Amino acid sequence: MFKKWRLWGSCLLLIALIAGAVAWTQSRPSHVQTAPATTNHVAQSSRHTDATTTLAEKPWTKLKQPLKLPILMYHSISTGNQLRVPLQQFDQEMTYLKRHHYRTLTTAEAIRALTTNTVPQKKVVWVTLDDAYRDNLKILPVLRKNRQHVTINAITGFTTKSNHLSLAAMRRMRDTGRVDFASHTVRHLDLTTLSAKQQRAELDDSKTWLDTTFDQDTRLLCYPAGRNNETTRRLAKQTGYTLALTTQEGVAELSQGRYSLKRLRIAPKMSLAAFASVVNVKNR
Repeated sequence: MFKKWRLWGSCLLLIALIAGAVAWTQSRPSHVQTAPATTNHVAQSSRHTDATTTLAEKPWTKLKQPLKLPILMYHSISTGNQLRVPLQQFDQEMTYLKRHHYRTLTTAEAIRALTTNTVPQKKVVWVTLDDAYRDNLKILPVLRKNRQHVTINAITGFTTKSNHLSLAAMRRMRDTGRVDFASHTVRHLDLTTLSAKQQRAELDDSKTWLDTTFDQDTRLLCYPAGRNNETTRRLAKQTGYTLALTTQEGVAELSQGRYSLKRLRIAPKMSLAAFASVVNVKNR
C-alpha cells in the first residue's frame, strides 16, 4: 500500500514539473522578429513596378521606301505677325497629333529615323521652334498634357535678352523631359554673308555652349532664316553636326542632303483641316 502511494506521488510530482516547465517556456520573451504580414507584399509590388517601368523599347520598323518626315516649324507662341502662332492654335494642333496617334520625335529619334530609315511607328512628326523666344514657356502645359516633345533651336548669344529664354528658363524646360535644344548659331546672322572663319565660329561656339551647358552632344544645326551655302554645309559637318534644317518648304527626306532638310511652316490662322493635310504623310 505504501509503495502504491509512493508511485502515485512520484507521478504527480513529475506531472507538476512538466507543467511548470511548459508554463515557464511560454512566458519567456521571444527574440525572433517576425516580419509584418504586409512586408512581402510591398516588396513584390515594388518589384512589379520596377519591371513595368523598365520594359524594353519596342524595335523600330525598317521602311521599304525612304522616310518622309514632316518637320513642323514654329517660332513665337503669341500674336502679331506671320512668325507668331497663338497658344490656342498650337494647343489645338498638338491635340490633333495626339488624337490621331502621331509620335512627336526627339532630336535623337529624328536623327535615328532619317539616317537609318527606321521608325518607332508609322505616324511620326518632328516639332521644332526657332529662336527660343521667352513665350515658348507657354507650351509646357500642352506638352505635359499630351506627353509630347519639341525641339527648340536656340540662339546661344541671346539668353540675356528679355524676349528670349534665359538659361534658367531653358534648364526648366529641358528638365521636364519634353524639350531638347539645338543650335541656331550664336548671333543669328546671315551665314552666307560671313567668311568661312566667321561661319565656323558661329557654328562651333554655339555647339560648344550647348554641349557644355546641357552636358550633351549637339548634333542638330538650324540655319538662321534658313540661309546657307556650300561652305556652311561643309563646316556644319566638320564641326560635328549630323543634320541641318532650312526654311525651304516641304517634307524632309534624306535625299535632300543631311544639311539641307526642308520643313513645313505653320502659319497663324491655319485651319485645322490645313494642318491635318500638312502632316498627312504616308510611310511604307
